[in-house]
Amino acid sequence: MRIKICGITRPEDARFAEQEGADAIGVVLFSDSKRNVSVERAQEIFSSVGPFTTTVAVTHTQSAEELDQILSTGAAAIQIFSPFAFKTRPKARIIRAVARGDPLPKDADAIIVDDSHGGGRHCDLGYAEEMVRHSPVPVILAGGLTPDNVGDAIRRVRPYAVDVATGTERSPGIKDQEKVHKFIAACRGA
Repeated sequence: MRIKICGITRPEDARFAEQEGADAIGVVLFSDSKRNVSVERAQEIFSSVGPFTTTVAVTHTQSAEELDQILSTGAAAIQIFSPFAFKTRPKARIIRAVARGDPLPKDADAIIVDDSHGGGRHCDLGYAEEMVRHSPVPVILAGGLTPDNVGDAIRRVRPYAVDVATGTERSPGIKDQEKVHKFIAACRGA
């Protein structure tokens, strides 16, 4: 099971998530989220982890200029919640967020099933199961996951990966090391 710890705002949280076994870390850019960081901070966070940890820039932007700035961070993947149309395909992988009723995107390397679009509300596991069955690309499960419920969600949905932000926080953007540890252990145990 692949695990992304998202909403990282501090290099020390990124390093801890990596040390505990996270496969990817995510930072939020150009968003009204409390977890939003600057391009410079994103670069600092991304450079704090090793070469085998995937770096993901998460955004709601619809601006080509902001997307260029996001690409300048060197993120390995861009997780985008808007129907942004790329003029040219970036080198970074594209993860598209989908919710019930959204069409499956044609330009995605993976999809993230998140009905709350990054809001932390519980995911619809039935819809997520449907996406796993029908998506031609890997499916990532997100939305309301915690150390207490992620194991059951993994066993039911069988996604490619899981993604958590609020379920591992002490406060918005600040990770709780015990919750991160328990979340990753629950994923590995599933």
